Amino acid sequence: MSDFDFDLFVIGGGSGGVRASRIAAGHGARVAVAEEHKMGGTCVIRGCVPKKLLVYGAHFAEDIADAAMFGWDVPECRFDWPVLRDNVLGEVARLEGLYGETLANHKVTVFKERATLVGPNQVRLASGRTVSAGKILIAVGARPSLPKLEGVEHIITSNEVFHLERLPKRVVIAGGGYIANEFAGIFHQFGAHVTIVNRSDTILRGYDEQIVDRLVKISLAKGIDFRFNSGFDRIEKQPDGSLRCVMKGCDDIEADEVLFAIGRQPNTEELGLEEVGVEVTERGAIKVDADNRSSVPSIFAVGDVTDRIQLTPVAIREGHAFADTFFGNKPQRVDYGCIPSAVFSHPPIGAVGLTEAQAKNRLGVIRTFTSDFRAMKNVLAGRNERSLYKLVVDAASDEVVGLHMIGPDAPEILQAAAIAVKARLKKTDFDATVALHPTMAEELVLMR
Repeated sequence: MSDFDFDLFVIGGGSGGVRASRIAAGHGARVAVAEEHKMGGTCVIRGCVPKKLLVYGAHFAEDIADAAMFGWDVPECRFDWPVLRDNVLGEVARLEGLYGETLANHKVTVFKERATLVGPNQVRLASGRTVSAGKILIAVGARPSLPKLEGVEHIITSNEVFHLERLPKRVVIAGGGYIANEFAGIFHQFGAHVTIVNRSDTILRGYDEQIVDRLVKISLAKGIDFRFNSGFDRIEKQPDGSLRCVMKGCDDIEADEVLFAIGRQPNTEELGLEEVGVEVTERGAIKVDADNRSSVPSIFAVGDVTDRIQLTPVAIREGHAFADTFFGNKPQRVDYGCIPSAVFSHPPIGAVGLTEAQAKNRLGVIRTFTSDFRAMKNVLAGRNERSLYKLVVDAASDEVVGLHMIGPDAPEILQAAAIAVKARLKKTDFDATVALHPTMAEELVLMR
C-alpha cells in the first residue's frame, strides 16, 4: 500500500476521465473521481449525444415530406418541441446513470463536488477535505467561448439549446464551425428561419473546400441565410422579448434566439494550476507530452482541456492510453494521424485524411477522383439534392491519402472507409473491390 489515499485521482467525469478511471481500476489501482456537475461530460450531457438525437428528430421533416412519393398517405403533421426536448433530456439522464454504474462496478470512489489542485499529489474538495494521490489526471474538458459584447447576456450557447422552453421562429447563429452548421440544419428542419453569421468568408476550416462549397450551396437552396465577413456590434432586447442584432458588415438582424458557436475554451480557471506549476498555453490549455504528462511529473491531462483535438473518441483514447501506460504496464500512445471526423449537418459530412489542398502542399503531385450523384431515394422523392464523394490519391504511391463525403449517411459510411485510409490502401485496392449494389457507398469503389 502506498502512503497516498489513492493511486489515481481524476478531476472531471467526462468521457476521457471515466475511461481512464475504469481502465486504471481494472489494472488494480485505487481510483477516485471528482465531478461537480454530471457524469458523462460535454458529449453525454450537453454535446454530441443530445445533439445527434436532435439531428435524428430534424431528419423526420424531410422523411415525412418525401414519404408521399413512396406511396405513404401522411396526414398533416405538427412538430412538438417539448416532447423531443424532454425525451432527449430523459435519455441523457439515463446515460449519466450508466456512467455512474460503470464507475461503481469498478469500485471507483466518486466525489460529487469540485476538486482543485493544492500540491503535486494533493487535491482539495469543495467540502474542505484534502485528498492525496500518487498521480492526478485532469480531464475537465472545455466550454463554449463567449464574446466580449454588449448584450452578451441575451445570447445562448450549445449548452442552453437543449433546454429551450419554446422553439424560436428566427435563429441567428454566430460561427462557421461544425457546431454552428449542425444547429443551423437542426433549427431549419424544425421550421425556423436560420441566419449564420461568420466573421470570415470561410466555414468549416480544415474540411475539403469542394465538400464545404457543396454544403453552402445546399444550405442556401434550403433557405438558410449566410452573412459572411460580418460581426456583432451589440445585441438589444426588444420590448416584445425578441432580439435585435446590431451588426458590423451587414444589415441588422431581428431574431428570437442568438446562438454563439465560436469555439471552445479549456476549463482551467481556478483549478490551482499556476500555484503548483502546471504550464498552460495562451488559451489556457494544459501543456502535455506524448504520454499526457504535464510540466509537473505527477499531474497529467487528457481530452479537450489539452486543446489538441477536441473530439470525444480522442479523449477516450487518451484516457485509455494513460491508464494502460501508468497502471497496466502496457505503454500506449495515441496516434493523432488520420483521425476521421464528421459534421452532422443536413446533409452530413464525413472526412478522413488529407484534403486536396493539404495533399498538394505536402505531396506535390496528386490525383483526385469524384463522384457527384443524386441518391436513389432523392431521385424518387423528387429532391434535387446531390451527394459528392472525393478520393485524394498520392500520384507517386497510389495510396489513398484522403476521403471526403457529403450526402445521406456519410458519417456511417466513412467509419468503415476510414479503416482503408488508415491502413494506407491504394486506389487499386478500392478498384479491385466489388461494388455493393445498389448503395451510395458503392461509389467509393467505382470512381475512375
